[in-house]
Amino acid sequence: MTFSHSIKSFDELTNHELYNMLRLRSDVFVVEQNCPYLDLDNKDQKGFHLLYYVDNELAGVTRLLPKGVSYDEVSIGRVVIARSHRGLGLGVKLMEASIAGCEEKFGKCPIRISAQYHLSKFYQSLGFAEQGEVYDEDGIPHIGMLRA
Repeated sequence: MTFSHSIKSFDELTNHELYNMLRLRSDVFVVEQNCPYLDLDNKDQKGFHLLYYVDNELAGVTRLLPKGVSYDEVSIGRVVIARSHRGLGLGVKLMEASIAGCEEKFGKCPIRISAQYHLSKFYQSLGFAEQGEVYDEDGIPHIGMLRA
């Protein structure tokens, strides 16, 4: 298995990369999680997109946003791994690449996420700490987390 990733601004994405990224997000967030929500929130154009590949097939994506777009801090969001590629340890690889990508694009600074609550321990293992109370986001329990 070969693993690779690229980080691109919205304008750098090819039509095929954009389509595949949005398709993957829709497959997981809307269809698999049965969560009808507006994924296209006008933030994609303001950040960077990490595309993670396994054997040249898109396996995961994240969205890296600068301060002031979603939060006062830099943020990582729209974290998703294709169902076909789960169980390979990609969650850690994807998030480590995303953290490094944030540092590359925005400098070393705190990173905020809005995590699905059942994944809190996973994110804690990557240096994120819970912030505040659990809240409902689109019918799924979430918690704010910060990596200082």
